[in-house]
Amino acid sequence: MYLAGHLKIIMKNYKLLSIILLGTIIVSCNGSKSATEKYFSFDDSKFNTEYINGDKLSLQLLNVENKKIDSIVYFVNEKKIETKKDLEAVTFNLKDQKLGYQNLKAIVYFDDENQEITSRVEMVSDITPKLMKFTIVNTYPHDITSFTEGLEFFRDTLYEGTGLRGFSNLLKIDYKTGKIYKSLKLDAGYFGEGITFINNKLYQLTWEEKIGFIYNVDSWKVEKTFAFDKPIEGWGLTNDGKYIYQSDGTEKIWKMNPETQKMIDYINVYSGSSKIKSVNELEYINGKIYSNIWQKDAIAIVNIENGKVEGILNMSNLRKLVKNKDAEVLNGIAYNTKTKTIFVTGKKWDKIFEIKVSE
Repeated sequence: MYLAGHLKIIMKNYKLLSIILLGTIIVSCNGSKSATEKYFSFDDSKFNTEYINGDKLSLQLLNVENKKIDSIVYFVNEKKIETKKDLEAVTFNLKDQKLGYQNLKAIVYFDDENQEITSRVEMVSDITPKLMKFTIVNTYPHDITSFTEGLEFFRDTLYEGTGLRGFSNLLKIDYKTGKIYKSLKLDAGYFGEGITFINNKLYQLTWEEKIGFIYNVDSWKVEKTFAFDKPIEGWGLTNDGKYIYQSDGTEKIWKMNPETQKMIDYINVYSGSSKIKSVNELEYINGKIYSNIWQKDAIAIVNIENGKVEGILNMSNLRKLVKNKDAEVLNGIAYNTKTKTIFVTGKKWDKIFEIKVSE
């Protein structure tokens, strides 16, 4: 795999995938130092530009004024990893750490004083996403007034959540004809976002209002209103039958306990060495999360355990088939377990596409 020809092909494919998903490759930032440092600092010459799972991280301090050290306590992501009596390097295995920035800290005790030093390094994905293909199975009509934020099948019927204040709705749809069986208009002060069905309840997010609704699945009466327990925006929703997954417009996908609505974990989404920001609408399909990326005609296929993008669907050809001149971004993914096909649309699109995906 180290032959020049193979390396050239790999780099070409990675560049293509990055352009599809990001438009540009984001350069990582490492080794930023705290402004409070006086005598000690991390020796960032020992830091790599980026790390992958299983890499060894070497932590060592510089002591520019040769202060007599009593002890140094090292932390990674606020977890204590080792204590030293001198400037001997500390090695930390980055195995199974979350992708993204690893926050480094050392507390140096010396001359009846102490100094806290901080820095960070970035951990990225160690896989190159596959460029996936799709075929269009069917094309159906879609309401061009629907600013699509969430799309999901429940009991073989398609449901849609739409946005914009004053125009946010819950919709139950006959996807073959576009007929709306049932609709519920949100209060004009709410900007509706993602929806998902779990435990025979319908969950819906709002955007900047930072609250969610839990509806009776049959009557659509609100059974509970909940506040987000993190200072985040509401974007996409999906679930794996046990947990809810929520995006917030950043690279994070949060894991929520549906009974308490508390966030219990999160992943950071990375395509190779590039952080994928603006993760939007989500759909859980066969153990993976399919995600729209805001303002990109692409869907990222994300490993639910670690945030690594394993595949990318270039949807730009679909976008060309949309005729409504007011149509906006691709947004809306729903998996039909009965047909084993995926339904995709966008904000104010005039069509819903039923597709099958392959490598």
